[in-house]
Amino acid sequence: MQPLIKTLNEKKLIGHSIEMSFIENKTFQLWNGFMPKRKEINNLVNSNLYSLEVYPENYFDNFDPKNNFQKWAAVEVPDFENVIEEMKPLLIPSGLYAVFLHLGPATEAHKTYNYIFAEWLPNSEYVVDERPHFAVMNEKYKKDDPTSEEEIWIPIKNRN
Repeated sequence: MQPLIKTLNEKKLIGHSIEMSFIENKTFQLWNGFMPKRKEINNLVNSNLYSLEVYPENYFDNFDPKNNFQKWAAVEVPDFENVIEEMKPLLIPSGLYAVFLHLGPATEAHKTYNYIFAEWLPNSEYVVDERPHFAVMNEKYKKDDPTSEEEIWIPIKNRN
């Protein structure tokens, strides 16, 4: 599973966020709060959903699954002019990303992440950069269906 290395142009997202840890996973709660409000957003760039993590600086240096980070459920918009109530804006800055395709149910995504962080990244010419990590769920995403697909975007920079 080799990633595509892509330069991401700045993206504007709006959505909900929640503080959580890997031990205290609140993803279900986050998406349950976001999806009903999503229908009120009229200026979407496309129908993709973004599951995004904003980690504190040096989060992975001494990884502890009890440490908190910010998790987002979001959609892309062209601007922040009409952010509806209960939604917050988030800007993803431009930068280099390794893009992996996760095939299979969402419940198996941990296998893809394990490959990325335990195998691919340590053997690549890259390290994780301090920008948001995210998954893009388009029309091929079917949650727990074995034919589901989602893109996993990991921010990277050259190792030197």
